Formats: sequence, structure tokens, C-alpha cells
Amino acid sequence: MKKLLLVMTVVGFVACNNSSESSTPAADSTVKAAETTIDSAHAAIDSAKTVIDSAKKVVDSVKK
Repeated sequence: MKKLLLVMTVVGFVACNNSSESSTPAADSTVKAAETTIDSAHAAIDSAKTVIDSAKKVVDSVKK
């Protein structure tokens, strides 16, 4: 009986064979999400630089 239980356990592990594991789709989507976040951060920084530059021009014009 113990041998049968052992064989059934081994067969169960072999049959499953990490079927719930998915390797590349999750990694690809994570990389794409990170790239999108970085791109949006760069866009926000560029927008902030534009606002700061225009504010500097206003201050310079007021000083003159």
C-alpha cells in the first residue's frame, strides 16, 4: 500500500509539471509597463521644464 501511495504521489507531480507556471508573458508585460512609466515620467519632466522656462522668462521681463 505504501508503494502504491508513493507511485501515485510521484505520478501526480510528474503529471502537473508546473502547469501553472508561465515564463515570458508576465515578464514582457512587466517590462512594457516599466517602459511606459519611464516614458510618461520623461514627458512630465519635459513639461515641467517648459513651465519653468516660461516662468523664468516672465520673471526676467518683470525685472527689466
